[in-house]
Parts: sequence; C-alpha cells; structure tokens
Amino acid sequence: MNLLVLSTLLLIHCKDSEPTEDVNPPDPPGDFYFGADLSYVNQIQDHGGVYKDNNAAANPYKIFKDHGTNLVRLRLWHNPVWTRELYGDQGTQMYNDLADVEKAMQLARAEGMEVLLDFQYSDSWADPGKQEIPAAWKDIKTIEVLKDSVYEYTFKTLHYLDSKGLMPEFVQLGNETNCGMLYTDAPAGFPAANVCNGAWQRMGDLINSAIRAVDDVSENSDIKTKIILHVADPKNVTWWFDNMTATNQGNVSDFDIIGFSYYPLWHTTVSLDQISNNVSTFKSKYSKDVMILETAYPWTTQGDDQYNNLFGGDPAITGYPYTQQGQLDLLKKITQEVLDGGGKGVIYWEPAWITSDMKDKWGTGSSWENNAFFDFDGNPVQGMGYMTFDY
Repeated sequence: MNLLVLSTLLLIHCKDSEPTEDVNPPDPPGDFYFGADLSYVNQIQDHGGVYKDNNAAANPYKIFKDHGTNLVRLRLWHNPVWTRELYGDQGTQMYNDLADVEKAMQLARAEGMEVLLDFQYSDSWADPGKQEIPAAWKDIKTIEVLKDSVYEYTFKTLHYLDSKGLMPEFVQLGNETNCGMLYTDAPAGFPAANVCNGAWQRMGDLINSAIRAVDDVSENSDIKTKIILHVADPKNVTWWFDNMTATNQGNVSDFDIIGFSYYPLWHTTVSLDQISNNVSTFKSKYSKDVMILETAYPWTTQGDDQYNNLFGGDPAITGYPYTQQGQLDLLKKITQEVLDGGGKGVIYWEPAWITSDMKDKWGTGSSWENNAFFDFDGNPVQGMGYMTFDY
C-alpha cells in the first residue's frame, strides 16, 4: 500500500472513530520504568507459542505485569508485507504494522501497563547498520517532501491511536539511529539522512518534523507523549547528541529522553561499573532523562530449536555466568547502575521470544530463547525477578 492510500485510510478511520471505552488506563508507575519489548508476542502466539506461569498457560501480557513490568515497548514498521509473505499461502496478516501494534497496545493497556511506540521509519529492521527507506517513499527527491512524509505518517498514526484511546505515553523517533535514518541503498536523488556522511542538518530536519507531529497530536490528547531519541552503545551517546543538538548541525532540542542500547556482550567499551557515571553525565549535560531502551543476557548456552542463537558463544562476563542466577544478577547490576546515575528506566529486548513456529527472515523459531524470560517449558526464569527486586 502506498503512503497516499495509507494516509487516506488512516485519516478516514480517524474521522469516524471515537475513543473506545473498554481499554483500561494504565496504572501510574513509580519513578522508574521496568520495560519489556513485546513486539513478537502476538506473532508467537499465532504460531503455537505457549506462555506459562506456575506450569499453567497464561496471558503473556499479564505474566509480565504480574512480574513487575510497567512499560511495554512495541516496534512499528511502515508496510512490512514480508512478515506475511514469509508464511506463503498460509500468511494472512502482517506483523509489527499498525494493526498488530494496535492489538498489542490494547492488550498491554488491559493489564495497566504504559506503552512506548518505536517508530522505525522503515518496512523492516532499522539498526546501526541498516536504515532502509520504506518502499512507499523511495521516489521522493527533495528533503521538503521527505519531511512532510515523516510528519504526515507520524501524525496520522498517532492521531488514529489517540482516536482509539491508545495514545502512547512514549514514542521513539527512529531506532538505533547511530548513522541517521532513511539512507540504506538510497536511490539517486533521494535526500538520505546519513549523519556518518555529515548530514546532521538533514537528519535534524526529519526528527524535528516527527517531533512536531507528536506535539500536534499530544496537544489535543489526554496523554502528553514524551519523545525519546535512540542510539546503540553508550560510547556513541555524547558524539551523537552533541551533533544532533548543536544549532549549526541537527538543531534538535524539543525531546524528553536520551535512550541507548546496552548489550554488555557486544558493547564492551563501557563496562557495567561505568554505566552509572555515563547515565549521570548524559542527564546533566543535556538536561534530559535517560533510559536503557534495549539490553539482554543469556541464562543458558543451550537452545530449544534448530535456529542458532545470537548469544552464548562468547565467554560470559566475569561474575555473571550463563545461568538463571547469573542473568538475574547482571540485570540487577545494570538496573542499580541506572538508578545510581539518576536514570529513568531499563527495557529488556524481546524477553518473550520463545521458540514456536514463528518465522523471521533468517529462520523458524527463536534465535533468542536462551535470553528470554521463560525456560524451555514456558515458565518464567529467575531473571524476570529483577523487576521486583528491592533496590
């Protein structure tokens, strides 16, 4: 579906829809967010995944709520047709599109949890090495048209969700945008925003357009959505935000939270003991709240399917073996560091990605089940307890 058609449909739906009455407002959280990225949950359940608590099948959203989660993070792709095509003739729907996100938000809100909506501004995975342009936008030739497309898409998406009583408490504008966004395999003439090639002003223009869209919807919503910008690895935060906030570069200032990914097995320049100082420095320097938006650690080196796991082949961090207790202790350490630095929260990436008949681009099942918060029988592991620990 092209952008014009999507925009028209969303606008029509927005005009005709009234806020629903059956979605529970979230419980007010404390001063700290214990978050879980549950973007895969709906797809996993549709393809045979079963979550348990005390050996009884249970609603995964309720399991997370009962174990201390107060914020659910959900990624949104522009038009991820491939998520349906992976299933061939049996594919009936897309995942991580607006309809899937709406369903997940309703289920999260029904359990009283707040929501962080992760706009990836792509049809597929956006990360430091890949920021692919949505297919609907590839013919754009000027930054003005691209800015308008970002604004309209962001505005219409949030306006639609607000009309359903689902305005998210937080939005993330771009995902791990270390080198910017909308630049991978850019066709000739496309106004790609690759800051690693110096396009800070162009990236700033796009982010400011998205910020304006969030603010325009929030102005008339009961929920005043907070805006997060996100890069991977704390070592990149100062470089990125110095340039993004400089008036002669990105010129972006109207956001609320600095977010970064911290996978201690990958991001080794900053040690666990340095996280509190980093968080404190970021908070003081930029006068913004700070959150870890993604982290994870294995509780075993074993797998539950034939899909090779991404973590577990490297040596464990000293003091934190690949055991349930080791995972719990590491997450308690990270959380205490963020708290000591005055941070706002910690979000665990895909703690519900258990094995099932779910497909992604690289395999069937899960490449993450040894990092998930469920054992191979479907019950919570000790690591989930970090959210209810008395810090």
